[in-house]
Amino acid sequence: MPITPVVFFKDNDGSAPLLEWFEDLPTKVPAKCLVRIERLKELGHELRRPEADYLRDEIYELRIRHQSVNYRMLYFFHGKEAAVLSHGLQKEDIVPAKEIDLTVKRKKKFVANPKKHTFEEQ
Repeated sequence: MPITPVVFFKDNDGSAPLLEWFEDLPTKVPAKCLVRIERLKELGHELRRPEADYLRDEIYELRIRHQSVNYRMLYFFHGKEAAVLSHGLQKEDIVPAKEIDLTVKRKKKFVANPKKHTFEEQ
């Protein structure tokens, strides 16, 4: 199975919301997140529960649990070209609709101009 490129969504201000979210996480959580991202690269559309799940409107979540806290990284696919990581959150009972809606908006921006909304490290 070919590797699925994984990219970070870049906002209009040049920031990558997921990478900024990483900065505020407890010490071990970013490492667990990176393991999930690697699995997404390896399996792409084939990644399933318990590691990932489909939410709605072509939006998916990478699922991480640390101690008793559920963390989620929302993403979408840009055709077969890439998986695009939008942002992360701490989940209570369900992923709030506003978080999914935000990812849907980011997907529309990305599809309209992938180059502008792909984060690249300087």
